[in-house]
Amino acid sequence: MENRQLGNSGLNVSAIGFGCMGLSFGYGPATDKKAGIDLIRSAVDLGVTFFDTAEVYGPFTNEELVGEALAPLRDKVVIATKFGIRFSSDGKQLLTDSRPETIKTSVEESLQRLKTDVIDLYYQHRVDPDVPIEDVAGAVKDLIQAGKVKHFGLSEAGAKTIRRAHAVQPVTALQSEYSLWWREPEAEILPTLEELGIGFVPFSPLGKGFLTGAINEETKLSEDDFRNSVPRFSPEARKANQVLVNLLGDIASNKNVSRAQIAIAWVLAQKPWIVPIPGTTKLHRLKENLGAANVELTREDIENISAAVAGIEVQGDRYSAQLQKRVDR
Repeated sequence: MENRQLGNSGLNVSAIGFGCMGLSFGYGPATDKKAGIDLIRSAVDLGVTFFDTAEVYGPFTNEELVGEALAPLRDKVVIATKFGIRFSSDGKQLLTDSRPETIKTSVEESLQRLKTDVIDLYYQHRVDPDVPIEDVAGAVKDLIQAGKVKHFGLSEAGAKTIRRAHAVQPVTALQSEYSLWWREPEAEILPTLEELGIGFVPFSPLGKGFLTGAINEETKLSEDDFRNSVPRFSPEARKANQVLVNLLGDIASNKNVSRAQIAIAWVLAQKPWIVPIPGTTKLHRLKENLGAANVELTREDIENISAAVAGIEVQGDRYSAQLQKRVDR
C-alpha cells in the first residue's frame, strides 16, 4: 500500500489506517484477545502502518491489546492514541478532562499499556470547555520536548480551536467523522486544515457500518452497541437512508467493487493528505476495506458520486444530544 503524509508534518503512514476501537468497545462484546491480536498483525502484513486507539476505549483494554499486538512490530508502525476523556465514578458518563496535570498522568499510563517509550501521534480526544486549548497544546509541547510524544493531534475540534492550538504547538492531524453521509467538514474544517498544512484522519468512513449495506431496518444491534443511542440508526432512519446504500450499490456494481470500497475510495480521493481509519473485527472485511486503495475513481466518477449523494437527504442526527455536546462546533 502506498503511504501518505499527514499535512506538512513529515509523518508518513499507510493511505488507509486501522481504527482499533471496535475490537474492545462500542460495537458490542469485545473481540477475543488472541483474535484481536491476530487481526492487528494481519493488518501489518497487508501493509497497514497506522493504528488508532484511545485510553477510554474499553476503557484501557484497547490500548493494552494494541500494545501487545504491535510490540514485536513497533519499528514498522505508527501508533496514535488519545487523552482527555474519562468515565465518571459510576461508569455511566463520559467526562472531558484535559487539565495539563491529567495529560501528563495519562501519557505515562498510555505508554505503559502500549508497551512503548514514545507515542507517535497524541490526540486530545475532545475539546475540554473548561481548559484553554493553549494550555492543552502547551502540555503536549512539553511532552514532545521530553521525547514522550512525537506529534500533536485534535479530534472533533472546530476551526477556531485548531488555529489557537496550532499557534502554540503545530497540529499534525485532526481526527473527525467524514464520509459520504457526513460531509460537514467540507464547509470549514477541510479549508482550514489545507491552509495550515494539517492532515485529516476521518473516522467512520463507512458510516459506522451502514454504508457497507450490511445493516438495514431489521438489523438487531447488540444491547451494548452505542449505535442504539444514535438517531441515525433508529429503524425509521435506517429505512429512509437505505436509498443511499442502494445508490452506492449501483455505483459499486458498475465498478465491480463493493460499497465499502467505493465509500473509502471516495474519501481518499478528496485530498492527498486524508487518511481514513475504518475499523473491523473480521479479516475478510479488513481485506475488503484495504482494497479501496486500489479502486481508481476518475474526476468524473468523484463528481458524479458527490452530486448523487448530495441529492439525498440523510435522516437522523449523527450523535445523541449528549454526545453532540462534546463536539467543538
